[in-house]
Amino acid sequence: MRKALRSTENVSSVFSTLHESLQQVLAQRLDWTELRDVQERTYSAVVRGNDVLVIAPTAGGKSEAALIPVIDDILKNGRMGVTCLYISPLKALINDQEERFRLFCTPTLLSVMKWHGDVPKGDRTWKVGEPPHFLMITPESLEVLLQEKKLSPDLRTVRTIIIDELHAFVESERGVHLKVLLNRMDRIAQRPVQRIGLSATAGNPEEVLEWLSDNRHSTELVMVLPPSKEKQFLFIVEPEESERIDSLVRIVNQKKALVFVNSRSVAERLMKASAGRIRNLHIHHSSLSATTRKSSEEAFFSPGGACIICTSTLELGIDIGDLDVVVQVGPPNSVSSFLQRMGRTGRRGKSAYVAWVLQNPCELLCSLAIIECALRKEVENLTPPKKPYNVLLQQIFLYLYNHSRASRKQIAASILSYPAFQDIEPEILDRIISHLITSDFATTDGEIVMLGTEAERVFGRSNWKDLYSVISGGGEYRAMTPDGEIVGKLDARFVNSKNSEEISLGGRTWSMVKCDEGHNIVVVVPSGSDTSRIFWTSAGESGFSPLVCQMVQRICARGESALPLGEHEQDVMQSVLAKIPECLGEEGLYVIEKTGKRGLEVLIFSFSGSRFNRLLSLLLKDRLGGKAQVKYTDFSIKIIRAGKKGIGQRVLHVLKEIQKMEKDEIAAVLPMPQAESWKFARALPAALLSDLSLSDHYHVEEFMDVMKHVPVLILDSDPCIHYPDEE
Repeated sequence: MRKALRSTENVSSVFSTLHESLQQVLAQRLDWTELRDVQERTYSAVVRGNDVLVIAPTAGGKSEAALIPVIDDILKNGRMGVTCLYISPLKALINDQEERFRLFCTPTLLSVMKWHGDVPKGDRTWKVGEPPHFLMITPESLEVLLQEKKLSPDLRTVRTIIIDELHAFVESERGVHLKVLLNRMDRIAQRPVQRIGLSATAGNPEEVLEWLSDNRHSTELVMVLPPSKEKQFLFIVEPEESERIDSLVRIVNQKKALVFVNSRSVAERLMKASAGRIRNLHIHHSSLSATTRKSSEEAFFSPGGACIICTSTLELGIDIGDLDVVVQVGPPNSVSSFLQRMGRTGRRGKSAYVAWVLQNPCELLCSLAIIECALRKEVENLTPPKKPYNVLLQQIFLYLYNHSRASRKQIAASILSYPAFQDIEPEILDRIISHLITSDFATTDGEIVMLGTEAERVFGRSNWKDLYSVISGGGEYRAMTPDGEIVGKLDARFVNSKNSEEISLGGRTWSMVKCDEGHNIVVVVPSGSDTSRIFWTSAGESGFSPLVCQMVQRICARGESALPLGEHEQDVMQSVLAKIPECLGEEGLYVIEKTGKRGLEVLIFSFSGSRFNRLLSLLLKDRLGGKAQVKYTDFSIKIIRAGKKGIGQRVLHVLKEIQKMEKDEIAAVLPMPQAESWKFARALPAALLSDLSLSDHYHVEEFMDVMKHVPVLILDSDPCIHYPDEE
């Protein structure tokens, strides 16, 4: 394992050493006479040939830091062909960054091309011998491009790959797919292609850099902390929705504001409730059409105030200019999200200004916990998937698609050589291929393996395009007008529920007039109805990160926030802290037996997050048996109907039993999610599907590690304890 260098030295001025044409662009277009610290340090790291991870705050100059050394190298050495790939998690981010790339490249006669699904097919090509210097692309589109026999050979000249918003990839299967694509680029180029990752946040940057580089050669971390500057926070806690809307209107009036919410459904409801009360109001989330999202982004460049109600789609590096305020409606679920959102404000010498519009004292407590973590420089670690079987299957199918006849040995030699699959034993791959054959996803001709009828039925539509992405499709319907205008996407479960024909999408009300299930299309027309609804099925576990939950416990244990709060905020805080046992410590599981409306019940204060508590609840339910009912939140577990006197001691005993459980014992209790939860997992043997579920759905290993080391305590009826109010 190579040790990553951490770039901290003061570098002598790089600006004067840049190619003259690049200096002129920086001076004439941007009025620069020197580079920022992050750009100087990144330049030095890149020219040393290292793989580089750049961690710097939003709007901290990361994109320019990656671009400048690459452009300088092209100009000084006369590089020809595709020299740099820019890979982004979002098509919208590519569209936004295109202008920035062209600002640097066009005056220096370097060419730029974007390649993704929203680009007309006729524009996703180049003349033979005239490839662009910079190719801006998503992982899925890169997979498509690698299948293009006429164009993919032009990627042999790639010397550098820039991956923007790297943190958006690491923990997902898209990240595993990205790693495979990066290694395939090494094979095409016949050398290790330099990798530059960009991110605003990561709790474990050295590990992320190691993940990015795969120990191919030396690495260097360029980490620039945000400058210390004043931050202003406004907290409004109001249980009545109408009062919260009134407060929001006052905050954003005549200002440029982003209003962040935590779901698409909430964004639509808030948009509808605020319509007509906020000037130049727009909405932005992942289920809206590209045209609608682009219109929202462009609103910020118009004179006067503008407000966008948005989800995490505007957390990433899309440039929407200077903001006056960021409004957080309800706390975000992680410190990382908060830092991304706060980074949108406070530019050009201004103080960062975040207004929190909250529903109850508990939301205030969680918001304060997030801010305290951020001030202490504590951010969530990024952890890649442990059992990347879903992506492994994708790559098997792709290999068989591109090699119509292949032996098991050839498949293994190609696929298991990818570092993304380094922990997968050959025996596992052999079991998967055998299962593919017995389930008709593959067929054989002697020793030769080929795609089977089931693979063709499930994945073969539209020339096998389903193989190019690990993102599951089919869960949404395209909503379009009779004229063919795409309005956005609707959740399939919502469309099939038939509960409403009036929908709210993009801040407008529509009537669903026709549903084409065969093509996943819903035809909609404008409606004047005041009654509408919409929902999207949430993906994965929601709730606060364990880091946020642990800070909440620390605040509860000390009985106050470390932040300087006003008298009103202090009173609101104390109203929720009064419902927490005063004897709570800063770590541990605390068991309390109390009398509730339904008789004796037990509360377990865990402060470990909903994913942990869900797993613990399933094990408690199984061990307690009978009529016991177990419910959980991010912070606690409630047990009712589990017996009479002494139930607290019984729960304590069960928790200690769970601490000693082995993985196979836990697995026997847990309900396995449907294979359809993963795009290709229906082709997995049952035992491997179970392994995938335990590791990357339930995260059993992490659960066991926490349980084995956490103190488990019972609190009796000591007068110092104030029990939470009944729900």
